Amino acid sequence: MKEIITGLLALATLTGGTAWATDLNGAGSTFGAPIYQKWAEQFKASHPSVQINYQSIGSGGGIRQLISGTVDFGATDMPMTNEQMSQVKNAKVLHFPTVLGADVPSYNLSGVKQQLKFSPETLAGIFLGKITRWNDGRIKAENPGVNLPSTAIMVIHRSDGSGTTFVWTDYLSKVSPEWKQRVGANTSVNWPVGLGAKGNEGVAGLIKQTPNSIGYVELIFAIQNHMGYGLVRNSAGAYVNADLASVTAAAAGAANNMPDDFRVSITNPPGKDSYPISSFTWLLVPDSIPNAAKRADLKNFLHWMLTSGQGYCAALAYAPLPKQVVAKELKLIDQIH
Repeated sequence: MKEIITGLLALATLTGGTAWATDLNGAGSTFGAPIYQKWAEQFKASHPSVQINYQSIGSGGGIRQLISGTVDFGATDMPMTNEQMSQVKNAKVLHFPTVLGADVPSYNLSGVKQQLKFSPETLAGIFLGKITRWNDGRIKAENPGVNLPSTAIMVIHRSDGSGTTFVWTDYLSKVSPEWKQRVGANTSVNWPVGLGAKGNEGVAGLIKQTPNSIGYVELIFAIQNHMGYGLVRNSAGAYVNADLASVTAAAAGAANNMPDDFRVSITNPPGKDSYPISSFTWLLVPDSIPNAAKRADLKNFLHWMLTSGQGYCAALAYAPLPKQVVAKELKLIDQIH
């Protein structure tokens, strides 16, 4: 018996204090990556036996890895379709909203110090390739007094399957009939114009490197990279800055009408204070997890994420979940067996 105890203590030393360490592996959304990586670090501080590994590979990659069974959970900014969910073997996929974020039109325009304003029509025109120069009359009309250059606009977009792209194109499809007909909403689309880059990280980097460019990134990537980004006119006619308050306002209506499976779009919401390109982002979790240790640790993490973990949102420019949504999700955890 003494030898067994000695062996367990030695193993505990190697695994950071416990002999029963668990690895939880997840992958997907770059939109949510900053908060997921922060949560993994903080959760381990209070649960040293659990190591959460998260790969920021885009929502499309996260869904594919969940379907193939190579991760314990996926992460996406676009809810899975019924067809995708049917491909997951021996389990039903549960959608857990985690935080709220925003896509922002970020630009690199030398000499322009003011925060630019963009209407839905102008954003659609730029990404359709119909507005091609920065001093186009439509942009000038929305930004009186701003000295806009005559240079050509370089559009930057995602090259990988991306929930950030879904949020952006879902919004454009709601506000522009031409966009809806020609391009549509999806994680990957046939872009009319522009250069592609992988991940929010890649798009942010390419915008910074490309003079006279505009693209879309999740808000935290614009903030972390000290990038300019524009106000967007919402459905009430107000030009709104993406921040904690305006993203929270966008979620207010959805919280009261949240479907039981949590698959919902909140782009172009009502309300004069709502930022129009806001979205929930989700963790995708199988309801059946045969490994008892992983099942228990993942359920503990989900509970922590929905309670203590929400306190880390504001510092990373995410909005915490509405309390009504959290209450419904805590009950959903019980479905994991």
